[in-house]
Amino acid sequence: MSQTIPQVIETSRLTLSMLTLNDQSLLFELDQDVAVTKYINGGKKTTMEQIENVFMPRFKQYYNPQKGHGLWKVSAKDMAGLSSSLENDYLGWILIRPMYFFNQNRLLNNLEIGWRFKHCTWGQGIATEAAQAIVDLMATQDEVEFITAIADEENIASLKVMEKLGMTFLKKEIFHDPLGDFESVFYQKEL
Repeated sequence: MSQTIPQVIETSRLTLSMLTLNDQSLLFELDQDVAVTKYINGGKKTTMEQIENVFMPRFKQYYNPQKGHGLWKVSAKDMAGLSSSLENDYLGWILIRPMYFFNQNRLLNNLEIGWRFKHCTWGQGIATEAAQAIVDLMATQDEVEFITAIADEENIASLKVMEKLGMTFLKKEIFHDPLGDFESVFYQKEL
């Protein structure tokens, strides 16, 4: 039986809440670190114009808080066992949307999960902890049968997160997107 999607999810160290259509500044902030964007666009900083004219119109298309689809803002809790500089801070986001959302093969029973986090958070298990909370939430939805993640084959850190989530290698192929096609590895987990 599908459960109602909560507005806020908490883990031992993190608070997750849906980003809104007015959170462009958080998206911009995250994409100013070239280490963060290395496997996204080759390490280029995203401009506010790109956020407003490309990212936000795409985000609006799949944003559906009733289903939990969108970007989940990840923040550190007070005294969360993280470095003190991260407490109460915006750390990054978790993406959840139907797989192949931007092409004709959209799959409503298979959700794409992705993540992007500030470089200062890497290596602390934050991406895995946040992504696991979203996977657990999506597993309560009757229509969801699979969770799939895609990444650049050289993005070893993301591949490790996928494996820690219990996902297994599915295939390597070109991922088709209106913004450009790119070769990716696909990992998947049946729920």
